[in-house]
Amino acid sequence: MPLRNLFLDFNSYFASVEQQLNPALRNKPVAVVPTKAETTCCIAASYEAKKFGIKTGTIVSEAKKLCPGLIIVEANHRPYIEFHHKLVETVGTCLPVDQVMSVDEMVCSLIGKEQKRENAVEIAKLIKKTIAEKVGEYLKCSIGIAPNRFLAKTATDMQKPDGLVIIEEKDLPQCLYGLKTSDLTGVGRRMEVRLRRHGIYTVETLCNSSKARLKEIWGGVEGERMFAQLRGEIVKRPPTHRQTVGHSHVLPPKERNKEDAFGVLNRLLQKAATRMRYLGYVTGAMSVGVKFLGHQRWREEISFNHTQNTITLLRALEKVWEHYPDFKEKPLAVGVTLFKLLDEDQNTMIIFEDYDKMKSLNKAVDGLNKKYGFSSAYYAAAHPAIKSAPMRIAFTQIPNLEIEDDEKEF
Repeated sequence: MPLRNLFLDFNSYFASVEQQLNPALRNKPVAVVPTKAETTCCIAASYEAKKFGIKTGTIVSEAKKLCPGLIIVEANHRPYIEFHHKLVETVGTCLPVDQVMSVDEMVCSLIGKEQKRENAVEIAKLIKKTIAEKVGEYLKCSIGIAPNRFLAKTATDMQKPDGLVIIEEKDLPQCLYGLKTSDLTGVGRRMEVRLRRHGIYTVETLCNSSKARLKEIWGGVEGERMFAQLRGEIVKRPPTHRQTVGHSHVLPPKERNKEDAFGVLNRLLQKAATRMRYLGYVTGAMSVGVKFLGHQRWREEISFNHTQNTITLLRALEKVWEHYPDFKEKPLAVGVTLFKLLDEDQNTMIIFEDYDKMKSLNKAVDGLNKKYGFSSAYYAAAHPAIKSAPMRIAFTQIPNLEIEDDEKEF
C-alpha cells in the first residue's frame, strides 16, 4: 500500500502569524483573543503559552493565572487570511495542493516516485524549508504522510510542533494505539459516548473491532468508512452540498441590549446573504439565535419561498424578532443561519418578489461592497452596528477578501 497523501497542519496558526509579524512576540507566551476582556477566551496560543497549560478555549483571566507573563493580542483576521493564501501558493511550488481543509490545514497527493518513503520525506523537508524562506520562519507546520488522507491528518497530531510523521502499512494499526479515540477525525463528543456505550474506550479496541460492529455503532455506512480508513484504504465520498451559510458574533459589553443585538443581526444577515449569492445558492429558511449572560438560549426558525434577496431576508428577520423572549439577562451573542439551500439554477423565480429588479439591486450593492469594502453599501437597519462583527475566520470557512473585506486598500 503506497503513501498517497501528505497533510499539513500549521501549528498555533494565529499566534504564529502574530509572532512572524511582530519580532517582539517571538519565543514568548502569546494568546490571541477575539476582544481584550478578562471574560473572553483564547482562540489561539503560541507553543510557549501552551507549555503553561493554555489552550484554545481557556478563559483569559485563567490564562493569566497560569502564565503571569502572558502577552494578550487581539485577533486581526486579515493578515491570517493573507498568510494563508501565501502558504497555499508556496506549498504549491513544491507539491500541488489538492484541497484546503481550513485556514491552517491542506492536503496534497503523492504520485509515482513521490510515494516512496525517502522521496516523500524529502518533499516534506523541502516544503518546510521553502515556507521558512518565502513566508516566514515562525510559520511552522506538522506534516503527516500516509496511505490515505485520514491517516495523514492523524499523523500531523502525533508530533507537534514542526513534526514529520510517516505512517506506512506495516505500522498499522499498532502506531495508532497511543492515541485517544477523540484524536481521530470523525469521533466527536457524541460519538465518544456511543463508543463507550458499546465498550470501546481505546483506539486499540476500535481498530480491532469488525466492520459490522463499526457499522452498527455509527448507524450506517460511515462505520464501514471508519473501518477502511483505519486500515489505510482510500474512502470515496459523494460530492458534498453546502447545507448552511451563516455568521455569529459575541457582543461587546456596550452592545448587550436588545436594540444593538438586532442591529448586529442585521449586519450578519446582510453579510450572509452576500456570501450566499457569491456561492450561487438560494435559501428557503432562516434560523436566528441569541445566547444570554445567564446561559439561557433562544432560537427561532422561519421558512419562506426560496430567495437570495436581502430585503426579503431582512423582512423575515423582523418577523422572527417579534418573538424575542422577555428574559432578564442581557444578550451575550447572536447568530443567524440560512439553510434549506438550493443551487441558484435549480430555483424557480418568484413573480411576487419582482425578481429582476431585486437581482439588479443586489448586484449593485454587492458590486459596491466588492470595490470599496464590505458595508460601503448596506440597508439602514444595520447602521447602528456598522463597526460591529468584523471579518472572522471560522474553523472550515476562510473569508473571501474579495467580498468580505471591511477595509479595501487602494
